[in-house]
This record gives sequence, C-alpha cells and structure tokens, in this order.
Amino acid sequence: MARISGVNIPKDKRVEIALTYIYGVGLNTSRKILKGLSINLNARVKDLAEEEINKLRQKIEGDFKIEGELRRECLSNIKRLKEIKAYRGTRHAKGLPVKGQRTKTNSRTVRGNRRVTMGSGRAPSAQKT
Repeated sequence: MARISGVNIPKDKRVEIALTYIYGVGLNTSRKILKGLSINLNARVKDLAEEEINKLRQKIEGDFKIEGELRRECLSNIKRLKEIKAYRGTRHAKGLPVKGQRTKTNSRTVRGNRRVTMGSGRAPSAQKT
C-alpha cells in the first residue's frame, strides 16, 4: 500500500481515483498531476513502480497544500471570520449554513436532524380521567 503525505492510498483502485483520498487533491488535480508526470490514468496503484510512486510523492508534497497544512489554513480562515465578527463567521459559530442557503427548510445536514413540530415539545398530560 502506497503512502503519500501520511495517507494510505488504496492499492486496488485506479491511480486517478486513489489520489483523491488525500485531503486537498480532487479529481481534476489528480489528472493534472498524472498528466504532468506522464503516468497512465487507468493504471492501478499496485501496478506502479516504486520510482513512479516516489515521483508522485515529491510532486504532491512539493507543489500543493495538502492534509494538515490545508486543514490548518481553512480553520484559521474560519477563526479569522469569527474574530472580526463577520456575517459568515457568526454563521459558522452558530452552526448554520454560511453561503446564503435557505434555512426555513432544507438545512437538516447543517443544523442536525432536529424535527421541531407543534407537538414535539409538549409535556405529557397529568392523568387520564
């Protein structure tokens, strides 16, 4: 199993798909990397030579912000927005959608699956008569 920047790359997948397991490398980026290194897109990771894996490792770690560095940058950007009390920062802090989506409906993934309806908060009645 190949290991690039602290991530185990699955050996049975195609190289262009396997590279997307690295945080910060999507499908388009992986295709650009492989074309630049002239590696076949359809090759499996287990079929790559050790020198090709080393080339991939050097190219990815040298030219791109990935994994820990990229995560830190994203978190620092969000922290900055919160500190300057920007609208987007307050939305992040409250756990609500940030990019202008409607929230009356359709924000279940961000807010959590809280089904707040008329009868959901009602206290049970005292006793049956």
